[in-house]
Amino acid sequence: MHFLDNKTILVTGGTGSFGKAIIKKIINETNAMKIIVFSRDELKQFEMQDTFRTSKIHYQLGDVRDFERLNSVFSGVDFVIHAAAMKQIPASENNPSEAIKTNIIGAENVINASIANKVKKVIALSTDKASNPINLYGATKLCSDKLMVAGNKINSNHATKFSAVRYGNVLGSRGSVIPFFLEQKKVGIIPITDVRMTRFWITLNQGVDFVLTCLSEMLGGEIFVPKIPSFKVIDLAEIIAPDVPKRIVGIRPGEKIHEVMITEDDAPYTVETNFGYAILTTELLEHMHYSRSAKKVPESFRYSSDNNPSWFTPDSFRKLLVENDILN
Repeated sequence: MHFLDNKTILVTGGTGSFGKAIIKKIINETNAMKIIVFSRDELKQFEMQDTFRTSKIHYQLGDVRDFERLNSVFSGVDFVIHAAAMKQIPASENNPSEAIKTNIIGAENVINASIANKVKKVIALSTDKASNPINLYGATKLCSDKLMVAGNKINSNHATKFSAVRYGNVLGSRGSVIPFFLEQKKVGIIPITDVRMTRFWITLNQGVDFVLTCLSEMLGGEIFVPKIPSFKVIDLAEIIAPDVPKRIVGIRPGEKIHEVMITEDDAPYTVETNFGYAILTTELLEHMHYSRSAKKVPESFRYSSDNNPSWFTPDSFRKLLVENDILN
């Protein structure tokens, strides 16, 4: 992580769970010169200042929808970690124009402000729902991914490199199924959409480490995907509430039985690296860096939560929940 030493890093959505976790790691494990927290919630910024008592962190209010504001705060920034997004599926479905403004136009603004200020590298957080999307949230994040990849081409002097990171459910994050099951446990019934349902799972710290690794290694144009285990949602419910009745309620609109992070259509452009997978542009496929240190995946390759070679056992998942203070 020495590549961040004496550098200025800006995190959009920096007051969220991921933003706070990655800032904590940067503060504790690097000699970064300056970290800019960019977000639109003044209360969260105020509360965050009580947690992080260091002069290295600078707080800037603003919205990624506002290009002029982004352009002013990106001055002198070396690296941008773009974590700001509208993430809730029902909210996106019910307020589509708001999701488009934040997730698509906001990403475009980040790209243009980065190019204008000659930021060295930009890495954007994506989601497994951006792969073959069936809901608006996933569709907006796929657009964001495509914009980030294309940013390398519209950047005529190639001073700024753009990439994205795509991963699955973050353990215990707000809006995920784990806090929901914990609340439903108090109610006395656990709703299950489908007993076949599987999901990818990653801890917050694993997500932070993966993003920083990708930021260090990226050449520009990659969509990075980590190798993370799968687990059945019904088995998760049994771990959290073994004695509570389960009720099958059916799949909600915009929901999948299994999540896919790399489709068969992406396979011809995908390589396996020593830290995960990377979906590449045609130009990157021909780059010597990847031909030496990575190998192409089979043409029929599909990375889905149901065909994943790596799975949690009930015991290993329960241990993970306990280690992350989610379950006693």
